[in-house]
Amino acid sequence: MKFLILIPLFLLAGCWPTSVSFRDGSVPPEWKRFAVQTLESKAANAPISYAPDLTEEIKDAIQNRVGLKLVPSEAEDPQVNVTGVVENYNVTPLSLQDNTAEVKNRLTIRASFEIFISEPEEEVMKLNVSRFADFDASQDVGSIQAQLLSEINDQIVQDVLNKLLSNW
Repeated sequence: MKFLILIPLFLLAGCWPTSVSFRDGSVPPEWKRFAVQTLESKAANAPISYAPDLTEEIKDAIQNRVGLKLVPSEAEDPQVNVTGVVENYNVTPLSLQDNTAEVKNRLTIRASFEIFISEPEEEVMKLNVSRFADFDASQDVGSIQAQLLSEINDQIVQDVLNKLLSNW
């Protein structure tokens, strides 16, 4: 009897969509080129290389996931131009408890972006994003910073891609 119930479930699972995309999964046909200006850093505590590293991750994501051609400047007439500012990079304690082994810290990064679209019609999209990663207070943020930044950057890059593709 259980076998008869499982067969339809397996058959239906084969028909279930494996991904969900925006409209037809493509970008406007007018979009061929994009540019990303190096992000400005106004976050006093951020590592010096943070803004340029995040810029490169955004470039890679748009080029590899959206399929647009990266151009070095606005002079080459990109249809999509991304600018942004890293506004805050902050480590804060989450809770104070008697048992310090249970205390967590949170690294929070806040950034804002403007995405200028020139075709099919001019538009400016604004995105404010704040993402975080938690870690044990007993750990030095410097020793796990690369792991935390990777986790946070993945989320920020996905937010930029979602905003870029959400209106189409």
